[in-house]
Amino acid sequence: MRPTDLAREHGISTQAVRNYERDGFLPPADRTDSGYRVYTEVHAAALRTFIALVPAYGHAVAGQIMNAVHDDVLDDVLLTIDRGHHQLLRDRETLDSVSRGVADLTDVEPVVGPRSIGELARRLGVTPATLRAWEEAGILVPERERTGYRVFSAADVRDAELAHLLRRGGYPLARIAVVVQQIRTAGGTETLAAALTDWRRRLTARGLAMLAASARLNDYLSARAPAR
Repeated sequence: MRPTDLAREHGISTQAVRNYERDGFLPPADRTDSGYRVYTEVHAAALRTFIALVPAYGHAVAGQIMNAVHDDVLDDVLLTIDRGHHQLLRDRETLDSVSRGVADLTDVEPVVGPRSIGELARRLGVTPATLRAWEEAGILVPERERTGYRVFSAADVRDAELAHLLRRGGYPLARIAVVVQQIRTAGGTETLAAALTDWRRRLTARGLAMLAASARLNDYLSARAPAR
């Protein structure tokens, strides 16, 4: 097979195929005497696998998975996949929690205790600078101690979880601020309901993409097994 044969199947450029090989997403190709790359069905399976992994885990993580496959570090492959499923589960749980809040915004939130900016950042897996940016955008409104340090309440933690969820869904900070404000004020929920419905659709699509990617990955592992 030539690079064009692999590229045509996915509607990508031949340069993209060469880049994927360079980055280790495809195994190294043999060369003809004149220097042209020669791809096989194993390379085609690798490309199909990488393409399937991208919508499931993102481009960077998909690349990490393929690199681990080609380094024969199967435990790293499985660990990365496990982390992706764990993140999807956490997103679903957070979404369900927020959805329950939409159904009855007057419910008392469970007490999780006040948290510092560092504690909240670690909880979400973001940097304190990110939380400060969310505060500047009006998404978070923490109180301040007399020393000037931020103190995040249970409601602030909820707002931060929602912001984190929507941010991963690609929502801009300005829109997230509107959504979070609606939770705070118990006002109209049309924008919030639409955002949550859209994100649930995205989570479903990601879960289905993970299933499809797992099937492709299994096929690829089987295809390359004889050469190992």
